[in-house]
Order: sequence, then C-alpha cells, then structure tokens
Amino acid sequence: MGATVRGVRARAVLAPLDPPVQTASGEVPNAPLVLVDVTTSDDVVGHAYLFCYTPTVLPALTSLVTELGAAVVGTPAAPRAVEADLRARLRLLRPQGLATMAIAGIDMACWDALARRVALPLVRLLGAEPRPVRAYGSLRSMAPDDVRAEATGLARLGFGAYKVKVGAAGLARDREVIAALREAVGPDAEIAVDYNQTLPVPEAIRRVHSLADEHLLWVEEPTRADDAAGHARIRAAVSTPIQLGESWWGADEMAAGLRADAGDHAMLDVARIGGITGWLRAAPLAHAAGRPVSSHFWPEVSAALLAVTPGAFLLEYLDVAAGVLRRPARVVDGAVVLPDEPGSGVDWDEDAVDRHRA
Repeated sequence: MGATVRGVRARAVLAPLDPPVQTASGEVPNAPLVLVDVTTSDDVVGHAYLFCYTPTVLPALTSLVTELGAAVVGTPAAPRAVEADLRARLRLLRPQGLATMAIAGIDMACWDALARRVALPLVRLLGAEPRPVRAYGSLRSMAPDDVRAEATGLARLGFGAYKVKVGAAGLARDREVIAALREAVGPDAEIAVDYNQTLPVPEAIRRVHSLADEHLLWVEEPTRADDAAGHARIRAAVSTPIQLGESWWGADEMAAGLRADAGDHAMLDVARIGGITGWLRAAPLAHAAGRPVSSHFWPEVSAALLAVTPGAFLLEYLDVAAGVLRRPARVVDGAVVLPDEPGSGVDWDEDAVDRHRA
C-alpha cells in the first residue's frame, strides 16, 4: 500500500525583502508567506510556500491550508488524488482566490514529498533532466535611480532580459524608467514592462503605441486581468506583444483568455493556476494555441515545470522566499540551475523561519 497523508502544517512568516517589491498599486516591504509541510505515513516531508502579497490575508490563508490539509489526512499522498479530492470538496464554491492557492500549496508539497520518496529531483519525476532554465531579471524597484542601482546588481548574474514595473505616473515617467534600466543593462538586453493592470483600455493603447520605438519584449497586463476583451482590443491595436496569465485562476480561465486572443504570451503562476497538477493541466493549452509560456514567481518549482513545458520561454527571477530558504534559487549566466537532488529544492532555514514568524 502506498503512503498516505499523515499531517499538513501551515506557518505564516513575513520574509525580508531587500529591496521591497514596488508596483503601481503599492509597495510590499516584506513577503507574506505561508510555509506548507506535508508529512506522509512513511515519514517523508514535502515543502512548498505561498506568497499572498498582503499580511491582511495571511491568517485566513494559513487557516485554510490547515483546514484543507486536515481533510485529506489518511488519504493517499498521490498529488493528483489529493488535488482532485480538495477541488471536489469545494466544487460548489468554484474554488478561486485563496481556496485555489491553498490547494496549490498542498499540491506542491505533495509533489515535493513524492519526489523525495522516490529519490528523484522534481524535474526528473516530471520527465526531464536538470538543466539551466533561461530567466529574466525581474526588478522590484520603480523609481529610476532605484531601478538603475538594482539592475546593475542583477546584470552581474548574466541575464539577457529584464522586466520593470511602470505605470506609477504618466508616459514620460514610463520612458524615464525604461531609459534607466537600459543604461544599467546595456543596449543589447531585452526589456519587458509590467503595468500591473492599471490602465483603462484607451490609455493602454495610447501608451503601448507610444512605446513602440522601445522595441519591448512584451507589455504585461496593461489593463484589468479579468478583462479579456479589453486585452484583445489592445493586442489588435498595437505591434508590441502583450503578456497575460499570472492572474488566471486555473485552466478554465486560461482557456477563456486564449479563446479571446487576449495576449501573445502566456505567463503561468503555479499557485494561481492550481499548483503543479494545475500547471500540467494548463500548459498544453498554451502550446496548442501557439503561445510561449513564461513563469510568474516561484523560481524553484517553476524552473522544473518550464523544463517539461512545450513552448517554454522565460522564467521570472524574483525570489520572494529567499529569506527563509536554506538554498534559494541559484542563477548562473542568466539561467536558474535546477538542483540534481531529490525534491523541488525547497527547504526551510528554520532559524530564519523562527525570526520572521508572523
């Protein structure tokens, strides 16, 4: 008989961020994380974490992981079975938001436990070999001077592409931020920008048109993430590629976005898309639609997933959990290097966890 789930533990931490993550909607000075541990009946422990942007929801998400985890104690520790069980329990709620994230955290920890049980790196368990996964440096700063300083440090890691958040002020400020980034990383680096859903559709069209001479790699979420029709209007009116996907809650929302021709790229967030199981369900949709797939956050797990994803493009290197990890994601020559050891590579620095408990 296979292993069963013996327990699920959830702990809330506020991990240090230096510099803080800035967006047009506000600043994240510390990373609110829920650390998830799934213990199986054969004493294997799998780890995962959830990043929830604001400490306000940390207690609720921690409680939700705990309660959902208790519901699967004694059931087979097979990740797909656990994920299906939890989704079925919440079917009448059409799980999205915190519910999807909680399921995803448990799912990721179950996959980590399975990889550890069979003594394989997660990437090998999923069917590929450990290899460097090309990444882009994702900046946390938005002010031009801060962007210049942060990008100079990121450039030492050898990235060939970068992303910076814009939209805090007008078009002139957007150009100033892009110019500061180019000054730091050189004229040959590829640059993407992220508006974090801040622009009305007509203004988004105007700005993206105006930035055409910047030859951007992509423009990310220029308007509301749930406005697929608006993004389709923007995409039809501009020449710069539009990036969408980090806000898709599961494969169904992804399919709707693809049907609407709302973007040129697909960006999957492993926690929002439904964990590793959800990613494996969703990624083939992007491939069938001819959309390159990039990742959002979670560099450790996302690197393994991109390694097995047809049409994989770029991994986002923005490591919000490094302050509580024993071995944060490692970048060599602009690529995240997958560890050749059992599991996903997520292990806690317990001293740091104790220091930063919320």
